[in-house]
Amino acid sequence: MTNLKKERVIAYLDGFNLYFGMLEAGYKDYKWLDLRELVISLLKENQELSEIKYFTSRVSNNPDKQKRQSIYIEALESKNIKIYYGHYQRDKIGCERCGNVWPNYNEKMTDVNIATQILLDGYKDKYDMAMLVSGDSDLVPPIKAIHENFNDKRVFVAFPPKRFNNSVAIVARGSLIIGRKKLVQSQFPDEVVKSDGYVLHKPIEWRE
Repeated sequence: MTNLKKERVIAYLDGFNLYFGMLEAGYKDYKWLDLRELVISLLKENQELSEIKYFTSRVSNNPDKQKRQSIYIEALESKNIKIYYGHYQRDKIGCERCGNVWPNYNEKMTDVNIATQILLDGYKDKYDMAMLVSGDSDLVPPIKAIHENFNDKRVFVAFPPKRFNNSVAIVARGSLIIGRKKLVQSQFPDEVVKSDGYVLHKPIEWRE
């Protein structure tokens, strides 16, 4: 019997799209999410995972959140997940009625970084299928570019909870919505041991 060649998959995860989608869905107890286990659970038998790329920005205005994020990123890196960073841009929002002004932080560069990596990896023939975990409509152009320029490649979208986007679904070649069960089944253990023996502990604030 001839063994069929498996479809090579690289996963591209929009960290904040996933995070805030989970919060909006009421899934705040599942932040300690093992993304490798999650992605593997979404694969079919004829697919093999080549790489996972996670896109985020460092929290800069809250020391406690910074610490929790750093622990989580270390846990992801222990599972050989590549991290790509954008940044926060400090803007101001004002109240026309009262005249008060407040700082407002917006994440920048994530969509550009994802688009760049998907296109570069396609050009280098690193995957047959790109699995995109995001509902950001800014990613429609790179999805279309992959399908228009590579006949042997496709982009499949796994929408985070509460992040389904019809404009993205239309251009994708296959999609699903990540449900609660997948999140529950893809949690890190409370202690994650790194390759050097250092033990990472699930943040107390994330424990039930």
